[in-house]
Amino acid sequence: MKKEAITVQSVDRALQIIEILQQIPQGLGVTELSNRLDVSKSTAHRLLMSLYNKGFVQQDHQTEKYMLGLKFIEVGQVVTDNLDIRKIASPYLHQLTEITGETAHLAIMDKHEIVYIDKLESNATIRMFSNIGKRAPIHCTGIGKSIFAFLQDEKIEEVITEAGLRKYTEKTLITKEAMLENIQLIRKRGYSIDDEEHEAGIKCAAAPIFNHQGEVIAGISVAGPIMRVTEEKLEMMAKEVLRVSNELSKLLGA
Repeated sequence: MKKEAITVQSVDRALQIIEILQQIPQGLGVTELSNRLDVSKSTAHRLLMSLYNKGFVQQDHQTEKYMLGLKFIEVGQVVTDNLDIRKIASPYLHQLTEITGETAHLAIMDKHEIVYIDKLESNATIRMFSNIGKRAPIHCTGIGKSIFAFLQDEKIEEVITEAGLRKYTEKTLITKEAMLENIQLIRKRGYSIDDEEHEAGIKCAAAPIFNHQGEVIAGISVAGPIMRVTEEKLEMMAKEVLRVSNELSKLLGA
């Protein structure tokens, strides 16, 4: 048991070194690390050598300071590649539908459109029509605008220029000026609203999901018919999708 405890303590200290070096990109020397860990220099050096031999830390031979190694790029890429946004978001879609009583969607951007990649239907008799795999415009759907607003400005200009702002209802924003103004509002409050802009009779609240690099990679929304989605309920829906999108983004490292 004693040997096991010592082994676990060594693992814990090695992880502490990684966390410390993550916060100090320029690196630290053995003495500085031993002081921060409250261990002897020999113990700190032994731990560093274990991490060094596996590629998790590297040393600047001029300053003799240690910093995180290139192994983390490899490990990080594996983690990123294996993150299934649908699997991660699934329980949150259930949360949104249960809390709001309306249909929840998950979508990603493909070219100049959005594609619904998952949904959870409302149990209500009257529902909105949508299918997994369905494509929709990015500029007038709630979930589309939640992604659109957080793209780089150059990309936004490109989409507007190449795809245009087609009119779907009387409330669709069809001028560049109106669209850019709406984008600024979405960025300010963190969520978007589709007030019958894509389909007459349907209102939607949506928010963006970001990855570990701070890039918008998806959107999550709740939508329902205007007979149920009052202004008060729409406000509640917006609050919930923003909460969920923040939680999902944190899970993805944002």
